[in-house]
Amino acid sequence: MTELKFCPVCAASLILRADQHEAGKQRLACPEGHWTHWDNPLPVLAALVEVEGRILLARNAAWPEKMFALITGFMERGETPEQGVARELKEETNLDAEQISLIGVYEFIRKNEVILAYHVKASGDIRLSEELLEFRLVAPEKLRPWRAGTGYAMADWMRAQGLEPEFMEWPT
Repeated sequence: MTELKFCPVCAASLILRADQHEAGKQRLACPEGHWTHWDNPLPVLAALVEVEGRILLARNAAWPEKMFALITGFMERGETPEQGVARELKEETNLDAEQISLIGVYEFIRKNEVILAYHVKASGDIRLSEELLEFRLVAPEKLRPWRAGTGYAMADWMRAQGLEPEFMEWPT
């Protein structure tokens, strides 16, 4: 991410300033008080997608060969999380969401994100967007979650299905 340097209102160089209302937390701000960069976490939507009883995992074009994960994307202005997860699913896989239910909310501090994870029963013909290179359909009992954001969502979903998750190491 590009480091912010100038106030978007007056173009003054931003400074680090202690926030008076939050015990002195340092924030980038306009020295004239026009603007503050709050740097709040972004909401990210994640879909654990079930197609005909199996779970869809996909590999992002930027990832190593054996790395597969849930379908994810950013929420957009004017949509509910459920609308957003259905939109992302359609954009990235061409699948239609039939049932959407919340699994949980997960922190992903490393990327300054909050993940809203959903179980999505879907149908249709899978056609991947250019963001994704390949997919796998995996039996729920064969899933191996990872110890980070969406992996914890997968583990929670598995437990709700009566399956005990066996965690794997995330490929590097």
